[in-house]
Amino acid sequence: MARASNGKAGSKAALRRLLLAGLASAIALPVGAAAPTVELRARGVLRIAVEGTYPPFNFKDPKTGQLTGYDIEVANLVASKLELRPQFVPTEWTAILPALASGKVDVAISQVIITPERERAFDFSTPYTYSRFQLIVRKNERANYRSLADFKGRTLGVRQGSVFEEEARKVKDVEVRSYPAVPENLQDLAFGRIDALLDDSLMVSYLLNNTQLPIKAGPQVGAEARIGVALRKGSPDTREAIDRILDAARADGTLRRLSLKWLATDASQPAPAAPR
Repeated sequence: MARASNGKAGSKAALRRLLLAGLASAIALPVGAAAPTVELRARGVLRIAVEGTYPPFNFKDPKTGQLTGYDIEVANLVASKLELRPQFVPTEWTAILPALASGKVDVAISQVIITPERERAFDFSTPYTYSRFQLIVRKNERANYRSLADFKGRTLGVRQGSVFEEEARKVKDVEVRSYPAVPENLQDLAFGRIDALLDDSLMVSYLLNNTQLPIKAGPQVGAEARIGVALRKGSPDTREAIDRILDAARADGTLRRLSLKWLATDASQPAPAAPR
């Protein structure tokens, strides 16, 4: 009986040691972060889906061949605070959310706009970018577009599989033409094959600063766009940890600094209302 009693006492002592070790591990986590899922911690890697062809957000540096951009720096920040090694998984835009749903990646940090439809299928962090929908038109355009409804009977270009395409297709009598890549849609606009392009206002500024085509920024249309880190449903601990990291980065000015570096504006706060 004495042996049995000692065995139970030993088991209880071992259990206490395990609990204390777990508590110590949790306390040792860096400020502003929290433990991600057990699976992520065991793997030590955060698999991050990015498009990789969407400057200035995520693209390959032509000199080094390495991924860079606003999203990449935000992703590196998140992974570092989670004490995980970032593993970027370049993925075509239309396959990013399916890759997340299937478990091929852990998060998507690739300018994924938060919508009610997407929130039903995925979890999202607090927004790390705010933007608006904006038109791009030809420099000699004289039409006074104020909303997507003004494109009835006209042709509007959008990025394939994007929220911009979804919104454009909701408007009756508008011909919507989707494009998998940026250069072709800009050329079609410049040569009159489409009447305008609809895209992210932050992307519009970058495009116009890096093209010689006769195009210009049109009006902003629609509601504000919120961009967050997308995760599969069922990982509240990881989502909450990412929220704390982003909130801290916003509070200490890190997101503002990265935004000014890559986007030439502070997109870490809600965008100003579109002019009327």
